[in-house]
Amino acid sequence: MSTLMDIQQQIAELKAQAAEIKSREFNEKLNMIKETMATYGITLEDLQGKTAKAPRQVGSKSVNPAPAKYAGPNGESWTGRGLMPKWMTALVAEGHTKDEYLINK
Repeated sequence: MSTLMDIQQQIAELKAQAAEIKSREFNEKLNMIKETMATYGITLEDLQGKTAKAPRQVGSKSVNPAPAKYAGPNGESWTGRGLMPKWMTALVAEGHTKDEYLINK
């Protein structure tokens, strides 16, 4: 049967072991973090959020969308970028030209 003094001695020994393990693991993790920061060029300012910029999400709308270059007969618009919209494709198929629908001629 253990006495109170035996248990307290075990607690003290376990606390010392825990402190030693924590110190060793702390240094290992700290070195790993430093290596990762060096590899990726991460600064303390990045970690504090002072200069870090969120990457642009794929498919997100632009803050400053391009102005419309073409206007359709039913109020449609097109910037002239990317694929030709269906309404413009249909008009061109009917024999119209894109230039007919330019907003600023």
